[in-house]
Formats: sequence, C-alpha cells, structure tokens
Amino acid sequence: MKKNYTYIAILLLSLFSLTMSAQDSRNSKNQDTSIEGLNFYPNPVSNGKIYISSKSAMEKDITIFDVLGKKVLQAVVTSKELSISSLSPGVYIIKIREGEATATRKLIVK
Repeated sequence: MKKNYTYIAILLLSLFSLTMSAQDSRNSKNQDTSIEGLNFYPNPVSNGKIYISSKSAMEKDITIFDVLGKKVLQAVVTSKELSISSLSPGVYIIKIREGEATATRKLIVK
C-alpha cells in the first residue's frame, strides 16, 4: 500500500513540474533563471528548519507548494534560516526567488 502512495506522489510531482514549466514558458518574466551558488539543506528535512544560501546576500522570496500545487508557505528570508515546522511530512516544491533569478527544487519533509 505504501508503494502506491509513493507512485501517486511521484506522478503528482511530475504533473506539478510540467504545469509549472508550462506556466513559466507562457510568461517570459517568470522563466526560471538559475541563482548563482544556490544551496539549501538539509534535504530531507527532519528538524523543522532549512538553510538557504547563495553567492549573493540579497533577500530571498520563498514559496513552498504541496504536490497538488497548493501554496502552503510563503516567506521572505534575509538570513539563511527558514522555519518549516508548520509543514506536515511529505514531498513539496520550493520556489526560491532572488532578484530576477528563480529556482525550483523538490523538498522532502520527514
């Protein structure tokens, strides 16, 4: 039974990624451009906090979506630390925006 949930989560994550790509390609302002030196850890998360860093010291706009595409957390990070203790265990998509650059990654919460 657990394998079925894993396959469904992977399928939903794939569909979400395709939807995000289609939306970004329709709107040239929101096309993903890489954030130089982006690093976020730990992933998977088990302590309720993630740390996000890049070569730039600019503030970062963080949006986290569940696998169905629902926004579950939005924050602006000026330091490296972000509390995600309000998130239930599962698979999420994290979108990080720094200036004009954006990056989208998978986030796993245990």
